[in-house]
Amino acid sequence: MVLPTPPLSQGMVPYRRTQAAVGMIPASPAARSRVSPDRSRSGEPRRGEIHRITGETDVRVELNLDGSGLCQVATGVPFLDHMLHQLASHGLLDLGIVASGDTDIDDHHTNEDVGIALGQALAQALGERRGIHRFGHFLAPLDEALVQVALDCSGRPHLSYGLSIPAQRIGSYDTDLVKEFFVAVVNSSGLTLHIRQLEGVNSHHIVEACFKAFARALRMAVEIDPRRAGEVPSSKGMLEQARGWG
Repeated sequence: MVLPTPPLSQGMVPYRRTQAAVGMIPASPAARSRVSPDRSRSGEPRRGEIHRITGETDVRVELNLDGSGLCQVATGVPFLDHMLHQLASHGLLDLGIVASGDTDIDDHHTNEDVGIALGQALAQALGERRGIHRFGHFLAPLDEALVQVALDCSGRPHLSYGLSIPAQRIGSYDTDLVKEFFVAVVNSSGLTLHIRQLEGVNSHHIVEACFKAFARALRMAVEIDPRRAGEVPSSKGMLEQARGWG
């Protein structure tokens, strides 16, 4: 199914506006409905597609781990859209997201459910995680802000969150939702994620440095390790499979 191109969030410009938000990643219906257990050998792009509907939100996500940074998102939460562009651009993910939710109440449900669906799409795209590096880390500066992220595609969800964001809001976005977003991603993808703020006084800079560091760490972790030859990166011979969340 190819969805109609959504409108861009007010004032937001994607890094590469060349494809529709969902349906921008070419694939046959059969390819979209299955998850290959070992894409590291087949050379098939590692994709995930999730459509999540609740009484509060309707979220569709398409993700290609082997992308080039194509991004088209429309969540109804402008600052979240801006951060998702950072994730796609610096993680070299092709990312399409369309979301609608009860933002007339606040952004909490949409923010959380986008995180859940994104994490589920990531878990789907990784499959058994054969041949990947598994671990990633990055230290991202943005002017005075400096944020470190380390992660493990372990299948065991864990978040250590160490941001201290001075402002309660960035524009209309409640900065408490940054942690809630990463909680949702971690629990639905099975990531072990550590986020540390080393420096920073500007709230926008701190959060954006965090997303950039997460993007680069994720890119490092999910890239194929040619020395693995399609093997699971664990001495146990297997990794836990994310069960999703919410």
